[in-house]
Amino acid sequence: MPKIKTRQAVAKRFKVTKKKKVIKRSTGQDHYNARESGKQKRSKRLDKSVSEADARNIRRMIGA
Repeated sequence: MPKIKTRQAVAKRFKVTKKKKVIKRSTGQDHYNARESGKQKRSKRLDKSVSEADARNIRRMIGA
C-alpha cells in the first residue's frame, strides 16, 4: 500500500503541537490595519488554536 501524501497547502498554514493541538496564524494582517485599534493589532500577532472538529481533519491531511 502506498504512503499517503501530505497536503502541502495545509502543512504550510497549520502547525501541530506536541500535544496534538492545531495552531494557525491570525487573519487580516496584510493591510488596512491603520484604522484598527491597538488592541486589535496586538491580538492579531498571536497564534490561534483551531476548533477540534477542524483540527481532526487538518491532522489527517498533514499526517500527524
